[in-house]
Amino acid sequence: MKRKPIRRALISVYYKEGLEPIVRRLHELGVELISTGGTRKYLESLGLPVTAVENLTAYPSILDGRVKTLHPKIFGGILARREDDHLKQLETYDIPEIDLVIVDLYPFEETVAAGGSEDEIIEKIDIGGIALIRAAAKNFRDVLIVPSREEYAYLLGLLQREAAYSEEEERRMLARRAFEVSSHYDAAIFSYFEEAERPTAFKADARPARSLRYGENPHQKACFYGPLERSFKQWGGKDLSYNNLVDVDAALGLIREFWGEKPVFAVLKHTNPCGVAQRETPLEAWKAALAGDPVSAFGGIVVANCTIDEETAEAINELFYEVLIAPAFAEKAKEILLKKKKRIVLQWQYEAASSRQFKSLLGGVIEQDTDLKGESLEDLRVVTERQAEAALLEEMLFANRIVKHLKSNAIALTKGRQLIGMGCGQTSRIDALNQALEKARRLGFDPAESVLASDAFFPFADSVEAAYQAGVAGLIQPGGSIRDQDSIDFCNRHGLVMVFTGVRHFKH
Repeated sequence: MKRKPIRRALISVYYKEGLEPIVRRLHELGVELISTGGTRKYLESLGLPVTAVENLTAYPSILDGRVKTLHPKIFGGILARREDDHLKQLETYDIPEIDLVIVDLYPFEETVAAGGSEDEIIEKIDIGGIALIRAAAKNFRDVLIVPSREEYAYLLGLLQREAAYSEEEERRMLARRAFEVSSHYDAAIFSYFEEAERPTAFKADARPARSLRYGENPHQKACFYGPLERSFKQWGGKDLSYNNLVDVDAALGLIREFWGEKPVFAVLKHTNPCGVAQRETPLEAWKAALAGDPVSAFGGIVVANCTIDEETAEAINELFYEVLIAPAFAEKAKEILLKKKKRIVLQWQYEAASSRQFKSLLGGVIEQDTDLKGESLEDLRVVTERQAEAALLEEMLFANRIVKHLKSNAIALTKGRQLIGMGCGQTSRIDALNQALEKARRLGFDPAESVLASDAFFPFADSVEAAYQAGVAGLIQPGGSIRDQDSIDFCNRHGLVMVFTGVRHFKH
């Protein structure tokens, strides 16, 4: 039977405003009222007869009110299906049917917003109320649930229109609303605890904003929230712009991959590394990195994992670039680099990347774990018949660390610890590979015996075939395509080495 009578109502609310006409109407219709605590006292102050929950359960409210309604005589009356088997059990245990539940939740979000202490906030995590809402909503075929004061007007209209009855479509609609209320409440609680897990520096220094010259383009205003002055010591140059900060963040993400190793220089343009090299000395590393793409290096970001000495500073000084980042500078090197007044020179000591990332979109913010996963030799799985010597595997890891920081779809070609070609931001993997090969050749590099790294799997064997035709010696990729075997078979027929990492590094 879809139309159900309302003979007994459980009412337990934090907010009493708007409740009076509802409970008076229920009393007029002969509905028994059950309540507890402050709501019971409120109903009694209106001169209405009320059955105390404590009298029904024969158990007092305990633990400072934390446990009041959590009892089989309450939840049994709500959850019982109005069928013979369940009704007989209610009769056996003297449990009254409850047909209407009017409940709201403690003001958790309001307490957080008001700056309440942690103890105050924790006490506003509703337990009994959320359980009552979910129980009544689950049993919507027999029970009407009113989960917040926002539904008071609807309930009053229903009582005036239908007297002490409700239709299933009305109960279903309110059940949907009940789960909306409960999911929002749980999300608010999760967000509170999640906020506590976020980096202290981000929370503590999120205000005030630091104005930037402009945003991504001159017509866009911009500002920065965060502890910028704790991240760098700036030697000369103009204030960092929005685009500078985006590029610097990308540069640091890349150079962290090589921290504590032999000298590495990288040049980035629009957040993508276009030149990367590792050598025995800073000067050699700089020259090799610049050779990777001297055209794109103009106006880019330069980053190093080593001290900039005088000889290297002289060489770097020949190029126009926006920002130079390094952990230390020799005094003579600093003098040379600061002769150009607009050049931004940043001294940055290693600090771990934030464990969380945030991005605004659709009028809100999305958040994710930062991609801090790094592969080691132990993570590599050679999937081809031809095995790889140690030197080739090390070169593969070098290439893999670079491709992780290129925009997807991405391909990195390296040879002798030098980035010789890269394809990034392409809509297909074969396009990214062709871009990388074309760029390598245009800049005078021979792809023969190079290593190819892909940020995600090869959906087809076409990329492997193109790599083979270019003379590539080995490929490193995550694996995971349903057509992986096509690529492996091609490598086996042509004597190539392919390694799977099992980890994808998409960068959108």
